[in-house]
Order: sequence, then structure tokens, then C-alpha cells
Amino acid sequence: MFDTVLVANRGEIALRVMRACRELGLRCVAVYSEADRAAPHVAYADAAYLLGPGPALESYLVAERILQVAHESGAGAIHPGYGFLSENSAFARAVEAAGLIFVGPPAASMERMGGKTAARQEASAAGVPIVPGTLEALEDAADVRRIAEQFGYPIAIKAVGGGGGRGLRVVRSPGDVEEAFESARREAATAFKLPDVYVEKYLDDPRHIEIQILADTHGKVLYLGERDCSVQRRHQKLIEEAPSPALTPAVRAEMGAAAVRLAQAVGYVSAGTLEFLYQDGQFYFLEMNTRIQVEHTVTEMVTGIDLVKAQLRIAQGQPLPYRQEQIHLRGHAVECRINAEDPAAGFRPGLGTITAYKEPAGLGVRIDGGVYSGWSIPQYYDSLLAKLVTWGEDRAEALARMLRALSDYQIEGVPTTLDFHKLALAHPAFQNGEATVNFIPRYLQEQLAALQPFATPASPSHNGAQDPGRLFDVEVNNRRFRVRVASLDGHGGTVAAPLARVAGPKPATSGALAKLGGRAAKLAPNANAVTSPIQGTVVAIKVQAGQAVAQGEVLFVVEAMKMENEVTAARAGMIGEVLATAGLTVEAGSTLATFAD
Repeated sequence: MFDTVLVANRGEIALRVMRACRELGLRCVAVYSEADRAAPHVAYADAAYLLGPGPALESYLVAERILQVAHESGAGAIHPGYGFLSENSAFARAVEAAGLIFVGPPAASMERMGGKTAARQEASAAGVPIVPGTLEALEDAADVRRIAEQFGYPIAIKAVGGGGGRGLRVVRSPGDVEEAFESARREAATAFKLPDVYVEKYLDDPRHIEIQILADTHGKVLYLGERDCSVQRRHQKLIEEAPSPALTPAVRAEMGAAAVRLAQAVGYVSAGTLEFLYQDGQFYFLEMNTRIQVEHTVTEMVTGIDLVKAQLRIAQGQPLPYRQEQIHLRGHAVECRINAEDPAAGFRPGLGTITAYKEPAGLGVRIDGGVYSGWSIPQYYDSLLAKLVTWGEDRAEALARMLRALSDYQIEGVPTTLDFHKLALAHPAFQNGEATVNFIPRYLQEQLAALQPFATPASPSHNGAQDPGRLFDVEVNNRRFRVRVASLDGHGGTVAAPLARVAGPKPATSGALAKLGGRAAKLAPNANAVTSPIQGTVVAIKVQAGQAVAQGEVLFVVEAMKMENEVTAARAGMIGEVLATAGLTVEAGSTLATFAD
């Protein structure tokens, strides 16, 4: 048993786990990077600890520091959320070795199902159909070409170590193999610290269906229906719903039984999700996510089961209080991921400060968020701002409620996917339940292109104005405290605003870039310049001085918010000077190269 949980994550999922802890009477401890000092999850926790100096992204990956904080704070368990260390079996073993409880599956089960190729092998052994492809990682592009010739194009190159569309490239011809292989390995190494990739036959027009399971330490495994996650961009989900409008009760039962069979075969415990592709009446196992999913919310809404509380109870050794026949799906739920992205610019991620923020409300509306007005979005993490979820007695009501909630949602200062969601949910193909993974390119390309691109507002002025009051949020020896202070002059005075009102860190200036190594890209936008459309890190340079380039040719790859973005030539010409270097952090508008003509 434990009475304190350290949440080894950030943003909306950290808040989601902490709320579940509070409802169970558990104390919750937050950890945070320097970029997240003003984040809501830090203010919400019973105690909060700075992870230490260094790169903000890496802070949440330092297992030794997280274990140290667990002991300092008196935590008996660690909940990893999703992403970061959630599917790291070495971390799970380290937690157990430290005498703590890992709120998730055993490390051995994670190893059997966490890697894509290992999971495919387990599924095949359990008699669960898999997408045709390799069962081992591939060493080089030549291996990819050989497999492609065997299965035929198109193929999908996929990261062994994780999901979320990162490290995934679709290849439709032999000439694209080399670039796709290198890009997939590079992104996989960045996202999962493992560059290994494998190959699957790419199905042309499937639906993406997930089965949610719960498994306790007493041998019981249940499936809680399915989620349809077919609406995606860059192979990453944007809209999820439960149940799927495409599945019959018979197919649902068959997929659920396959998921339970596979989970039992690997001795799985805790919440988990098995992902399938569904096309022409046949389903194929893709992978298992050995953690809570971003889209767990829609399953909660239609089953009435709190999945995070179930995880915590399972971790305390409690048996699941349900039988499979007691799991019923009631009504319909839809989730829209509200990301800081510009749909009119190919879903380019957007940094900046949220200048106005107001959430929708009402019957059947749920928000899982982690931002506020005045929050400056860090470049180090993904683009998710909040998850908007609606429930209805049937699908039509859930969709109508979602469209109303989207119209009521106000977010200003940064680009968001709100306009995309309005277009998508109103489209007849989605209304009729016909969306597959090709929904966006098939139905929305022209509408998205017609949207007004987001215009970056002028940077807000932080003049140091503070609210009256007597509370300070202070940081002492890496631990966050809230203290009450009396003024020396006896007149009350003014003190710092509550933590949730403190502005986040400002983006690095061009002057600061020079300290990061290499030459800083200069802010001098002009017709002869190749500029970065976003703030991020240059991860690939595909051009050199004196090279002739064609209009639209990829010159640089800039990573921002865990996504790679291609920078292309706006016109044909000769490159004069390349200013950017690999690993350089650049601002939006920074000059990466110049034309010689």
C-alpha cells in the first residue's frame, strides 16, 4: 500500500493523475523542469520539486533524480503518465529496485509488448492477426528495399521503440527509401532514444481501432470496448470516439477477445491499449501501448470507469470489481485534441503566449487541460494544449455537443486546431461515420488551404505588475513552497501573483543563440533568405553553399514540439551561404541560408 504518489510527467496528464489521487485520498507530488516552473500541475500538487538544471526535455528523463525526489517526498509509488519514462522497462525495474511501486505493467510484460517487433512476435504466437511485415529491426536502407520488393509498395517504416506517429514514414517508391529510412531513424532516436526501425505493408485505407484493457494482479483481464482514432495528421491522432461507428457487436467481441488473449499471454497488469488496423472486415494487430493513453477519456465517458483510479487500485493490489459481462457501453463520446498548431500551414506547431483562454462548459462537456491565459508554450514538448471531450446519449448528440463546445472555446495568442475540428466534425463523411486514416487528405485539403494562416501577435509586455496579496511561491533547494510574508513597513504592500498567473519563460533571443554552439541564425528576413517558419532545433541540413536548388526542394529539417518540419526553397536558385548548423536552436524567421542570385 502507499499514500503518496509521485507523478513523473507534466501538463494535462499530470493534472489528470493528481485529480485521481485526490479522489482516492492520496497525496500527490509533482516534478518539473525549469521551463515548467509556472505550469498548472506544479501549483496543483501537494508538493513540487525541481528536476534540476539542464535541457528541459531531458529533465523528465533523468530516472535517478526522479527516484531521489520520490524518497525525499515520501512517495511510495510513481505514476509515469504517458510519454517520457512511461514505457521504459529499465525505469520500471529501477522503481521496483528502489522499493517503490511502479503504477503500470511489470517490466517483463513491458519488454515483451513495448517494442513493436517484440509485440508483433507475441501477437503472432498468440494467434492474433498482424499486418504483414518484418518481426525484427532492419539495419540499413538496402534491407528496406528488399522487404518492399517482397510485400510491394507502399510500405511503412516504423520506430521499434514507440508510437504517436514519431519515427513513421510511408514509402511509395524505391527512390524514396533512403531518405525515409534516415528520417525515421533520426526521429525515433530523438523521441525514444532508440533509432531502430522495422517495416510493415502499408494498408491504403484502414480505420485505426484501439481496444482498452484492464488487468489486475489476480489474473483477471477485461476489455472496455474500442475507440476509433482514424482522423490523423502526420500519423498522429486528432479526433477519437467511442464506440467506433464501423464495428458490429460481433467484430467488437472478436477484437476484444483477441486483446484479452494477448494480454494474458504476456502476463500483463494495469491499463493498456492494443491498437489494430481495420479494413474490409478484417482487423490486424499493430502494437500495444503499455500505459494510459491520451484518448482514455472517451472510454471513461462511455463505460463510467475511471481508468487512472483503476490503475492506482491495481497497483495497490486490489482486484477488479467487474466481470466482462458487466462492462456496458452507454451513449457516445468524442475527443478533440486541441493542439498549438496551424491547420492552414500543414499543422505547423506554433509557439507563443496564450493571451486569452476560456473553456467551454455545460452538460456532457469535459476538459483535460494544462494551460491558462498568460502561459508561454515551451518548445521542448509536444503541441497538446488540452483535450475537449463531449458525451451524448447517441453519436448525433455527442457531435452536436462537440460543435457547440468548439464554438464556445476561446484560445488567443497562438495557433490552434479549433478551426480544423469544426470543419472535420461538420463534414458529411465524418457525420456519416465514414472517416478512415485518409479523411484529411481526401476531404479537407482544400478547406484547410482556404483557412487564414495564423498571424503571430506582437509579444506581450511583461511589465512586472503584480496582484495584491500576501502569498509567495518560492523555490528553496529545488523544492516549491507557498509562503505567507508580512511587509516590513506594516502597510501590506504587494507580493507576487499566485503561481498560475506567472508568465512562462520567453523564447530565446537571437543573441542567446550564439551561446548554444555554432553560428546563430540571423534575423534578417528578405527575398534572398531561406528562413525557419518556426522556433525549433535544426536537425538536418540538406543543402550546401553553391548548390542549385529547385522551388519546393527540402533544404533543412527543423524539429519543434517533438515534430520534424521541412523547410523548402521558396524559389529556384543558387545557395550562397548556409548559416545554420545541425543542433542549432533558431527562432521563427531566423535566416538559415541565403541565395547567391
